[in-house]
Amino acid sequence: MTIVINIVVSVIVIILLQLLGMVIFSWMTPYRDMEELKKGNTAVALALGGKFLATAIILGVAAYTNTSIWFMMLWFAVGYACLVVSYWIFEWVTPGFKISDHLKQGNVAVGTLLCLVFIGTAFAVSSLII
Repeated sequence: MTIVINIVVSVIVIILLQLLGMVIFSWMTPYRDMEELKKGNTAVALALGGKFLATAIILGVAAYTNTSIWFMMLWFAVGYACLVVSYWIFEWVTPGFKISDHLKQGNVAVGTLLCLVFIGTAFAVSSLII
């Protein structure tokens, strides 16, 4: 019975952390993600999907490598902070334009690249989670 309770609690914590991560990412953008998705903005969909997958990768590795929910949450926070920093670094190394403006305009190339920046960062950072 203890195993079932641990699994249920872990799943609930993972879902809540995933949602929290997506809420924080939505606060970082000057536009409303869901409104852009309703308009069919593919660039925003790619960026948002990359954020979601990157967050899930870090959560999955943190859950897999830690038996304690607290350590899983700690490693998720570290990994998530790296994802946020990667966005700001990406913004910094592209001084010719503002990423959020291009995403809102539907620039699929920027959305695709940002998606892959998030996923690549998640894979790299998740290899450091112990």
